[in-house]
Amino acid sequence: MKYQRVLTGITPSGTPHLGNYVGMFRPAIEASRREDVQSFFFLADFHALIKCQDPDLVHRATREIAATWLACGLDPDRVVFYRQSDIPEIPELTWILTCNTAKGLMNRAHAYKAAVQSNQEAGEDPDFAVTMGLYSYPVLMAADILLFGTDLVPVGRDQVQHVEMARDIAQRFNHHYGEHFVLPSAAVDDNSAVLTGLDGRKMSKSYGNTIPLFLPEKQLQKHINRIKTNLQEPGEPKDPDTSSVFQIWQAFATPEQTAAMRQAFADGIGWGEAKKQLFELLNDHLRGPRERYEALLADPGRIEQLLREGAVRARHFSVPLMKSVRAAVGLRPLDP
Repeated sequence: MKYQRVLTGITPSGTPHLGNYVGMFRPAIEASRREDVQSFFFLADFHALIKCQDPDLVHRATREIAATWLACGLDPDRVVFYRQSDIPEIPELTWILTCNTAKGLMNRAHAYKAAVQSNQEAGEDPDFAVTMGLYSYPVLMAADILLFGTDLVPVGRDQVQHVEMARDIAQRFNHHYGEHFVLPSAAVDDNSAVLTGLDGRKMSKSYGNTIPLFLPEKQLQKHINRIKTNLQEPGEPKDPDTSSVFQIWQAFATPEQTAAMRQAFADGIGWGEAKKQLFELLNDHLRGPRERYEALLADPGRIEQLLREGAVRARHFSVPLMKSVRAAVGLRPLDP
């Protein structure tokens, strides 16, 4: 059978929330169960260093993200699950690719351009506080992708450019040194759910409006009670399509439950009752994963073991490719 290689990474920079689960964790894990897919999942801890200089946060977030993947149903026996910093071939390939990447390509990266624009608007030097990590981030991402012969990279629309850059970098290398890299493609799922947060905006850590994924029951209930609603009274029909409560409900409910709640909105369900039912739905859905998550956090040695085993599996792919790349660029033994 011809396997399609699919690579998914997440930067450990904070506690996962419901939006992360609905938009990435759940669909990625479901896709990894397909028989024709060979899935690679990694914790992008090198990437975390670009924006975060708090070592304790990077360490804690790495543990939490790993535990989240596993608690949500990722099968480490079925996929290649590893920590980026455990693969020495990634930074090595990053440097080789850097030596073959045009500076002009990096100048066009969205993150760098946004930082420059922000500095100019503030009257600062265009490159104020811009590190080489931020500037050359797309090359590291290209190494992540190309090292494993990746066919598809599931990303949001804001990340498509980075996959296109990886493709450009691979084409340039292949042109100079021969066909070593698979040309990857971005996979954008326009049907994936995007949840609104407590304040009605997109759920995002940058807005501070998230509902953390594995809150204890009482804390989960408090967060749900904080979801912004309008002033409509019980008995007044409500519009489910403009309601954060309904949107979150729909992301976790069955089609039958969604239809029933839509009718309840038309019948004028009170906001308090709607939030109560949402809490019960979420708590029931997350109870099992929450228990697994807490058990994993209490046993970090188990997480570490799985990541180390995953790194060994990942290096079955990265070591041979890196050997051929080194030879191609002239980094090979002097004796015949």
